[in-house]
Amino acid sequence: MALHRLTTITIGVPNLAETAAYYADFGLTPDGDGLFTTADGGRQLRLVRTPTRRLVELGVGAEDPDDLARTTASLSRLGHRPDHQDGALTVREPGTGVTVRITVAEPIVRTPEPAPVHNGPGRTPRVDARASGVERTGAVRPRKLGHVVLGSTDQEISQRFFTEGLGFKISDEVPGIAAFLRCSTDHHNVLVQPAPVPYLHHTSWEVGDVDEIGRGAHRMLEGHPERHIWGLGRHHIGSNFFWYLKDPAGNFSEYYSDLDCIVDEAVWKPEDFADMRILYSWGPPVPPSFIEPDDLGALMAGAHCA
Repeated sequence: MALHRLTTITIGVPNLAETAAYYADFGLTPDGDGLFTTADGGRQLRLVRTPTRRLVELGVGAEDPDDLARTTASLSRLGHRPDHQDGALTVREPGTGVTVRITVAEPIVRTPEPAPVHNGPGRTPRVDARASGVERTGAVRPRKLGHVVLGSTDQEISQRFFTEGLGFKISDEVPGIAAFLRCSTDHHNVLVQPAPVPYLHHTSWEVGDVDEIGRGAHRMLEGHPERHIWGLGRHHIGSNFFWYLKDPAGNFSEYYSDLDCIVDEAVWKPEDFADMRILYSWGPPVPPSFIEPDDLGALMAGAHCA
């Protein structure tokens, strides 16, 4: 696959200081000038000031310069006008309003870690010792940016942009509602869904395991119950454990672990799902504010005024 990961996202927010403090609490490391790093992915978030919250830019990593030339040609055939210069390809996706920036980037290389030891019926590999998950005391730090979910005023055009234009693959789909798209071996890196106004629904950040999800969310909610949106649960599409929180600007951020990994294109079979009831296998009921964020009306009003 010519593209291989998400690099850096730029999120615009009206309340820069408050939102920056939230992402520091979330476990991202401040790196000056609105930048934040993950443990494995390096600088993966930039915050800038904008009148309303939105995803300003989405960075995608390519393997070599030839990939940029091929992507430029594919986008041009679809009628887009990409700017390819100075080692980067930039183009605005019209349905989401996001500028996509593709650069040659090093892959994320990680040393395999031993799997947590779990006891179960008829098997006790861990004896005379507490589970590692309950012994951890350090702060939870996301390992990398996994995916972003975007509202698009033309979901079909957005999906064609990412698939036919950029070369993303479809992992699974809820036709007319959501397409789970990947540019890496992760089940999805981008999801686009129809919306009355372009907006950022959520960003998703990988942590080590379900204990890290629980520990991270528990710490985030201490003294800040308003941050809670939905969790703990497990998605059906993608299979990952999840917990969703809300930053002060209104964007959702997700801790996740155990996402499906797609290595062999011939083995993985994308499925079409009938509707979004398949959204989760277990967990608390989906809150209405997750499906339709509370500030969606305000975002629509802002877009109308602009």
